[in-house]
Amino acid sequence: MNKIPFVDLKAQYREIKEEIDDAVKDVLDNTAFIMGERVSNFEDRFAEYCNAKSCIGVSSGTSALLVALKAAGIKQGDEVITTPNTFIATTEAISELNAKVVFADIDRETYTIDPEKIKEKVTEKTKAIIPVHLYGQPADMDPIKEIAQENDLAIVEDCAQSHGAEYKGRKVPVSQIGCFSFYPGKNLGAYGDAGAIVTNDSEFAERAAMIRDHGRKKGEKYTHTIIGSNYRIDALQAAILNVKLKHLDEWIAKRRKNAQLYNDLLKDEVATPKEPEYSKHVYHLYVIRTKNRDNLQSQLKENQISTGIHYPIPLHLQPAYQDLHYKEGDFRDTEESTKEILSLPMYPELTEEQIKFIAEKIKEAAS
Repeated sequence: MNKIPFVDLKAQYREIKEEIDDAVKDVLDNTAFIMGERVSNFEDRFAEYCNAKSCIGVSSGTSALLVALKAAGIKQGDEVITTPNTFIATTEAISELNAKVVFADIDRETYTIDPEKIKEKVTEKTKAIIPVHLYGQPADMDPIKEIAQENDLAIVEDCAQSHGAEYKGRKVPVSQIGCFSFYPGKNLGAYGDAGAIVTNDSEFAERAAMIRDHGRKKGEKYTHTIIGSNYRIDALQAAILNVKLKHLDEWIAKRRKNAQLYNDLLKDEVATPKEPEYSKHVYHLYVIRTKNRDNLQSQLKENQISTGIHYPIPLHLQPAYQDLHYKEGDFRDTEESTKEILSLPMYPELTEEQIKFIAEKIKEAAS
């Protein structure tokens, strides 16, 4: 068996090479690189895909979160509740606005934020909740929406890993605001950094669109209504994403098929991902759990099988957040999971033969 990469972007490109090359050539031939028709086309199609009224293309998933929080009115001194089990981009957006990051622990089965733990963290300074749909698994949103409604809080869903994921039959986001990353390795990935905000709130959409483009309304080149900045998606990435969006549901189906094969082969060896009744998991990452994690990862590496850990250091223990004065033991379910989780290769082009080989090596490591 040849080396099995963690993600194989070359295999995906080979499958759609002609479409991608034509889209790139079109942008180059028209020399329309900033905003314009290609961006508008992608925004319209991705909004429709998410069953949302509006999509605002931005420069990255991090930018999406920052613009969304700013458009939602989050400011210095406000508290925003989120999970310590996520990539730091989630909290960087909060910190960038000089708001305070407040962590709530995860549900042990799904690794997403626990609604009951959110309740314990709400204060009079709390202004928003950022649930993270982690690994492609939606957080349990109905109780989170109830908490937000009872306390007049905004919800900004971090959908960076969950393109096409569903909660009770609805694609995320299921509240008013969702933020996506199109980092190349994502289920819907650009060929560089890119992101988007989707929303059903027309006033919010207008504010977010102005913030991402120097505070301007569409068509008003030299009139700046508010203080904004430059968080625009570029036309080249939008054109690429427009091509790839046509294939997304097919790719999700292949990911789910691969995940089921993994589940069948590994159910007696390790803890496999859980998919609650409310959820349609899209398996951006296929994450197993075992107390023998480090040894297993080492043995898989010896067999040229690439793996990852998402994420080895929870955010409350990161040096960047030492000023929040959290300590080890504050979020036990998160901390225990970071010592045991392992992400296996997962992408649509992964073959049955490769998955069976990976499972065989996991069984050998366990014996």
